[in-house]
Amino acid sequence: MKRLLLILSFAACGVAILAQPVMKVSAGEHDFGKFREEAGKQTYDFVVMNTGNQPLVIQNIVASCGCTIPEWTKNPIAPKGTGKITAIYDPANRPGPFNKTLSVYTNSKPEITVLVIKGEVLPHEKTVEELFIFPVGPVRFESNHLAFTNVKKNEKKIRTMQVINTSSEPAKIEFDNIPQHLALKANPLTLKPGQKGLIEGTYDATKNQAWGYTTDMVKIKINGELNQNVYYAVSANLVEDFSGLSKDDLASAPLFNIESKTVELGKIPGSTPKDVEFKFTNSGKSDLIIRYIKASCGCTAVQQGIQGQGIKPGESSSIKAVFNSGSYKGKVTKAIYVYSNDPKNSEVVLMLNADVDQELAKK
Repeated sequence: MKRLLLILSFAACGVAILAQPVMKVSAGEHDFGKFREEAGKQTYDFVVMNTGNQPLVIQNIVASCGCTIPEWTKNPIAPKGTGKITAIYDPANRPGPFNKTLSVYTNSKPEITVLVIKGEVLPHEKTVEELFIFPVGPVRFESNHLAFTNVKKNEKKIRTMQVINTSSEPAKIEFDNIPQHLALKANPLTLKPGQKGLIEGTYDATKNQAWGYTTDMVKIKINGELNQNVYYAVSANLVEDFSGLSKDDLASAPLFNIESKTVELGKIPGSTPKDVEFKFTNSGKSDLIIRYIKASCGCTAVQQGIQGQGIKPGESSSIKAVFNSGSYKGKVTKAIYVYSNDPKNSEVVLMLNADVDQELAKK
């Protein structure tokens, strides 16, 4: 009797094992091939067949990227029935080859099936408006900002930018309000209709007394007409040239050792001047020279007494400033930039924090 029960038990288990859904997909991978970005979203349907003897349920599908959206048959798929899994790929701003996966979760074995879509997106051809984003009358510039990035204080640096004349008439390009350290010219000076040219800029850092990040706002003239409300920004980060220093030079260099880079003023009333002092020591082996000091806004007046002076090794000094809380409200943070001949700390940012309460000023 026990033997009979054991046989019946094994038979029941076998039936249970055989009674299950089985998912078969028309393909495990689809290649969209090459297509242009402007063609938009690409769609492919994977056909799902249930070759088992129980209903197949697609429980969830997880894509490997937000660029791919899956859709699928939500109702149970009957035995010998079919459903589909739709993969939708969005190529917008995604030029180049792609290979994405869809992880399909079901009630069959295996529980997870991975499908693959791939292809290559050919970037769309940019329009003149996309390539030349800064319009000035009939002329379009690649940008309204010519950036020289880092410029050593002892060098001249050249940068160029493309322009195009989009009108049916010649366009002569000139610049106004140019500082002495900057030279700008169009090449050619006059563009024919539809012609492209170059803006050639030369930055002579030896003629600019400033240090660090600087921006000059230049006006543009087209065919002799000055555009009063249009500015062309030219920026540079002026830095000291330490490239010629030997190991011995670096070992004997000055060291700008600041006691604290942050001053906390706490709660202060509005329209109130507050003195700020940052103490430092030259911990190096040669004279420390403070090249330049500047504040992040006009609300902070920096005393320039130590600028350009040599501070002997072991000597201490301080950078003093006055912060005016003016009409500020709440928490305020301002910066003071210090440039020195310390190769390891040539630019140091000092911060002052305050909590301005305008009500205190009324008491």
